[in-house]
Amino acid sequence: MDSLEVATEWIHPCVKCGACCGTYRVLFDVSELTDEAFKVPKDLTEKVEGTTLAMMGTNSSRPRCIALGGQIGKTVGCLIYHNRPSCCREYKASFEDGQRNPRCDEARRGKGLKPLGPRDYKL
Repeated sequence: MDSLEVATEWIHPCVKCGACCGTYRVLFDVSELTDEAFKVPKDLTEKVEGTTLAMMGTNSSRPRCIALGGQIGKTVGCLIYHNRPSCCREYKASFEDGQRNPRCDEARRGKGLKPLGPRDYKL
């Protein structure tokens, strides 16, 4: 073999980021604690008002979701990924679906990271 080929696996940009989880308040309805498809762990939430809950750590002046593991901008992961709230499921990173998400860009800039672009999704 003349050259050594190294297989590199593409990693979703969110796994190296986590800026949104350390910037925004994560609000959702109390019904998500008992949803059949996914159940947000109650002990990781706090009541905001009425039937609105927040993920602990996000309802503060310096938010960071209690379920975010790792170091923002390096390697992160949601510790309750399969049971995360609907707002997290619906949130799209910039260009994940081909569209810019200004909130993603804002969160990344706030953590000293460059906004994502289409090139971040090419293998």
